[in-house]
Amino acid sequence: MSEKQVTRRNFLYVTTGAFAAAGAASLAWPFVDQMNPDASVKALASTEIDLRPIIPGQSITVMWRGKPVFIRRRTQAEIDEAKKVNLADLPHPEEDSDRAQNPEWLVMVGICTHLGCVPLGQKGDYNGWFCPCHGSHYDTSGRIRKGPAPTNLEIPDYVFLNESTIKIG
Repeated sequence: MSEKQVTRRNFLYVTTGAFAAAGAASLAWPFVDQMNPDASVKALASTEIDLRPIIPGQSITVMWRGKPVFIRRRTQAEIDEAKKVNLADLPHPEEDSDRAQNPEWLVMVGICTHLGCVPLGQKGDYNGWFCPCHGSHYDTSGRIRKGPAPTNLEIPDYVFLNESTIKIG
């Protein structure tokens, strides 16, 4: 029985292979790393908004990821109106409680789901939002009520950091 002996040639093959693998990895890393988003994109990934200046019945528009986001501090009448809607009457039925984490605050992306226009606030047949381009009417919960828009205004991911600050994204 003959034992396999480790020769100098075998050692050189293994060492050469290891250096080649390390060299290939060091060349490939910049190409892989360039696919990561840059700092400006990461900075736009989330935004914090101070809600203290907003009075009941007022809306503000902030930019997030290049899109307008409507933040509305709803009055009790608007909340009640949104809750009493019969879901069978809605083209895209959603409960108001599913759209607003805190009933007083409605946060939604301000882009019409029909063709991407920006709706006007406190307008239209339902005192919510109205897209004048093609006539879509949204209620006080941002749900489509009338017009060509197929779905409700989008609700972005957001959290309340405290009673007066939200973080979108």
